[in-house]
Amino acid sequence: MNPSVADRLLARLNEGDPAAAAEVLQSFEPYLRMVVRRKISCELRAKFDSTDIVQSVCADVVEGLRRSNWRFQNIDQLRAFLVTMTRNRFVDRWRQHRRALERELKLPSREIEKMAAGDSSQVGETLDADELWNQMLDVCPPGRYDVLYMKRQGASLDEIAAHTGLHKGSVRRILYQIGHLLARLRASQNPR
Repeated sequence: MNPSVADRLLARLNEGDPAAAAEVLQSFEPYLRMVVRRKISCELRAKFDSTDIVQSVCADVVEGLRRSNWRFQNIDQLRAFLVTMTRNRFVDRWRQHRRALERELKLPSREIEKMAAGDSSQVGETLDADELWNQMLDVCPPGRYDVLYMKRQGASLDEIAAHTGLHKGSVRRILYQIGHLLARLRASQNPR
C-alpha cells in the first residue's frame, strides 16, 4: 500500500469512518489469511478455514472501531493489531475443536481401499445404501438438503459452493457435521 494512501486511510479509520475500515480490512485480508494458513492443520480444515477466521476478526474490528475509539499511530501498528487478533481468534477456534479432534478416529487406508474396491464382505457388514441415504437425510439440517443432494451426485466442494452461494469452507463444514451426526446416530443404534 502506498504510504500516503495508507496515511489518509489510517486518518479516516481513526475518525471512525466505516468505509475506511472496510478498505483496510480488504487490503489486509490476504495477509491475515496467510497467517492462519501457516498454522492450520489438515484436521482443523474440516472444522473451519482461514476465511472463517478472518471474517470473524473483521466483524469484531468493525464493531470495536465503532464502540471503542481505537486509535492507531501508523499502519504497522494496525497490522500488528490485526495479526494478534487473528492469531488469538485461531487459538480460540482451535481450543473449541481440540477435544473433538482428539476423539476422532481415522479410517486406516486399507479399509478405504477395500471399500473403494467393493469388497463384498465389507458391503455385507455395512448398512444398505438406501438406508444410509435416508439416515443422512434425517440428520441433515433443514435448509441444507441441496448440499447433500449435490454431493451425492458427485459435485465438488467448489461446484456446491457456486450453486448454493455458500463459502467452500462452509460446505465442507456442513458435510462434516452431517457425517458427525450420522456417526452419532449409528453409534446410538448399535451400542457396544
